[in-house]
Parts: sequence; C-alpha cells; structure tokens
Amino acid sequence: MGSKVRAVVKLHVAWSDSWEFTHGLHDGLPLLPTKWAPRHLLATKNQLKALGKRPGGHDPVALLYGYSKRGNCQWFAPLYLISKAKPKLVMTPRKWHSLNLANLARRECKRCHRARDYVIPPTFGMCFPCVEAGENTDTTTLSGVAA
Repeated sequence: MGSKVRAVVKLHVAWSDSWEFTHGLHDGLPLLPTKWAPRHLLATKNQLKALGKRPGGHDPVALLYGYSKRGNCQWFAPLYLISKAKPKLVMTPRKWHSLNLANLARRECKRCHRARDYVIPPTFGMCFPCVEAGENTDTTTLSGVAA
C-alpha cells in the first residue's frame, strides 16, 4: 500500500528567521517528514532526554511524521526547540527516599506485613504465600489423608 503524498509548502517557522519547506500544517504545527528536521535545532522528547534536557513547559514547534510499514499507519512525534529546553531535574536524596518508601508500600503484604521482593498485585491485596494459605484452609487432601 502506498504512502500518502503530501504537498511541499513554504512556511514561516519558529526555528528559522526565513521561510522553510514543510509538508503543510497538522493541528496548527508544521509537518516535517523524517530526515527533514534540523537536528541541531529540533529534537523529540527522547532526544532531549538523551541530551540531558527536558521541554520545560514549552509547546512543540513542529511535528515529525512517518509511516509504519508494520502497523500500516502514520505516526507523529512533537519536536521541541533545543535552545529553549531546560536541564533535566536531578533526583535529590529526599526524592530517592520518598520513592523508596512508595515502592516499599507496594511490596508490603497487608496480611502478614512482610516486605516481598516483588510488587504485590492489587487484585489480591496480599502476597502469594498468604493467597495460597487462604485457599488451602482444608488440611486434608482429596483422598481424605491429612497432608
């Protein structure tokens, strides 16, 4: 199946003082096919993360788009100005401590109050040994012999 052909349009864009060629607008943002975006000026969130930056509350200035042959669909990725990106937030010792406490609460059984090495499924609300102990309340086996 062939990909959709888009017309090339000359637009005034946020990352350049002059006109740039794009493939029109989508949701009010210029569309750039893969390999058309200037890598030294624009980046996706993952590319900013690799640079140690974050969008910092700024809106995207363009959309990168392409076609997935596997999924047979079109994909879009917002592009941000690298010059306006802010540094990533650093995890302080206090943040690490509160994150560890939150994870401990997810691993502690509400029945036996033991911290397990895995996250306790919210559907059970207790660790697997407690679930098994609750299911096996009968001490005799099917043959009638005590286990």
